[in-house]
Amino acid sequence: SCDTESVGDTKKKPMSYCLWPTVNFVVCQLFALVTAFWFRLYLHPSKTSPFIRHVVATLLGFYLALFCFGWYALHFLVQSGLAYGVMIFTGVEHMHKYCFVVTLGYLSFCQVTRVYVFDYGMYSADFTGPMMVITQKITSLAFEIHDGLMKREEHLKPSQKYLAVRKMPSLLEYLSYNCNFMGILAGPTCSYNDYVAFIEGRCYEPKHLESNGKENGKFKQSDPSPKGAKMIQKVCTCALSLMVYLVIYTACPTERVINNTFMASNPFYIQVLYLYISMLALRPKYYFVWTLADAINNAAGFGFNGYNTDGTPKWDRISNLRILNIEFATSFKMFLDNWNIQTALWLKRVCYERCPYNPTAATFLLSAIWHGVYPGYYLTFITGIVVTMAARAVRHNVRQHFLGSATLKLMYDVITWFSTQMAICYTVVPFVLLAVGPSLKFYSSWYCCIHLLCVLLVLVLPVKSRRTKQQASEHNCLSFPDNNCNQKQKAT
Repeated sequence: SCDTESVGDTKKKPMSYCLWPTVNFVVCQLFALVTAFWFRLYLHPSKTSPFIRHVVATLLGFYLALFCFGWYALHFLVQSGLAYGVMIFTGVEHMHKYCFVVTLGYLSFCQVTRVYVFDYGMYSADFTGPMMVITQKITSLAFEIHDGLMKREEHLKPSQKYLAVRKMPSLLEYLSYNCNFMGILAGPTCSYNDYVAFIEGRCYEPKHLESNGKENGKFKQSDPSPKGAKMIQKVCTCALSLMVYLVIYTACPTERVINNTFMASNPFYIQVLYLYISMLALRPKYYFVWTLADAINNAAGFGFNGYNTDGTPKWDRISNLRILNIEFATSFKMFLDNWNIQTALWLKRVCYERCPYNPTAATFLLSAIWHGVYPGYYLTFITGIVVTMAARAVRHNVRQHFLGSATLKLMYDVITWFSTQMAICYTVVPFVLLAVGPSLKFYSSWYCCIHLLCVLLVLVLPVKSRRTKQQASEHNCLSFPDNNCNQKQKAT
């Protein structure tokens, strides 16, 4: 955003100042991709002890962090160290709560100082990005330890039984989980049990039992390879996403939607079309980062998720997005369920499933706090609450009337796809503009029409609470990620 029109208090900097941290990040991730293949081949669990794998993964992670962020990377250690101290010196009964407050509080402190003390509006050298992932990992682990050591088996939900950690991690295991080279820069978040199973070489055993059965009373030990068509597909997706972002978004920046000349010289339908194209071109930036991060983990052998019906291995256990489901989403929920998947799971596990009062609003609030302190983030997530409630009300009252024939169902899908894309674009603009003034200027140029429409729908259309049913479905999907959850999401 450094070379675009000035927004809010953003100060302009030379292009080299803005691009250099991005180049550092890409170079480090490409280095991590190559290193991941080496890690899998030469430090395979059959050749190397878990101790060595933990040590190498951690040291490489620290090296990449120092290369990218310099001494700011010490914040990763401070945050991790504070949380580990809380885990060790406080009782298990309340440890998860203290860890949550300390970790999220330290993240917020760093975000405030980076934004308001050092460089408002600049994304360069954003050391808080990796801290956001570390925050997810620490808080998830704290809740998982609490579930494993404090709660009785019959009191755990299905997803919590699978994720529960039954013993306190050592300091090395803890640092390796938080700061390994595969996920230090861009994640994604994963469960502690899955990560330790990968380090110890146990991540394939249940999948072989499920898909291939037993051979002579033992698990088959031939590891599925992440190489081949799937890896090539992910690398090509990264290249295409980066090209689309650099070419199209550079020509159609979102900031232009509040430009006075643009608004005065174009009819409203052109402004709507421009906003859709701009947001369509912005998303590939995230596709690039998350798909490359997924490829790095897969190259190291992490992310195996069983087999397809044709016998080919699946490598989407820690994938962060499903691009086609995002671009063709027919509901706000379907879009969110397929966007930043691991963060959505984290929010469900630490907030939505555990919050006794208004879990939807609490989840959106936590998401806003976690993202940072720019006012635009809060405007986006407040709008998201209203849009989510309206979308739920419409689906509950309208959808059944369009299921009588294929033609009506197609009509419903087309209308809901268009509505979803417009709602997403409208909701996310403040997230891009960051500041209050430009965000309110955009909403006022649209006469706050989607806000008003959503409030009207919520007031007029009745909705019965179905949280229990939804949670049961979510728990099954979270416990067994390779089940038919995709099909369930598409059905919504």
